[in-house]
Amino acid sequence: MAMQRGEGGYTYLMVLFLVAGVGLLMAGTGQTWQARAQREKEAELLAVGVEMARALRHYHDASPEAAKTWPADLAVLLEDRRFPEPMRHLRRIYRDPMTGTTEWGLEREEGRIVGIHSLSDKPPFRRANLPPELGEQAAEAKTVREWVFRPGAGAAGPTPPINTLAPDVRSARGARPGIFDRDD
Repeated sequence: MAMQRGEGGYTYLMVLFLVAGVGLLMAGTGQTWQARAQREKEAELLAVGVEMARALRHYHDASPEAAKTWPADLAVLLEDRRFPEPMRHLRRIYRDPMTGTTEWGLEREEGRIVGIHSLSDKPPFRRANLPPELGEQAAEAKTVREWVFRPGAGAAGPTPPINTLAPDVRSARGARPGIFDRDD
């Protein structure tokens, strides 16, 4: 069968358009997936940052001295030895969801930690409904690094200490542990 002149190449051209269309569709899907993943990381960062800011507040409020102090290092939040029985203000040093490491940016005053922030330079998606531990300026932040979690007056009060060295009172009361009572 001989092709007539001018009829060749249409199938090839259609395949090229199909491949280009599939490529554009996949690129759009990839961008959507990446934005969704960052939004999830931001939500996790907000939860972790608030928890660490509350641990800083609890350390400060539990200070036995007349002059309340802030911690000099995050490790002190794990086991506070200022008391006869060590106190835990934080269960563990959480991983920064944006960077994947346990390294945090620290805001210091007089050598003491008064706030933490991520070390990520990604621009945030979330601009509204931010927790009070971030303060008013967080809505205008250009990067996630500018989200500084500080224990402030807007915090919902100190959280009770996590004292794993004390006897388990649940067993004394006969209560069964719930799903949130497990040690991670």
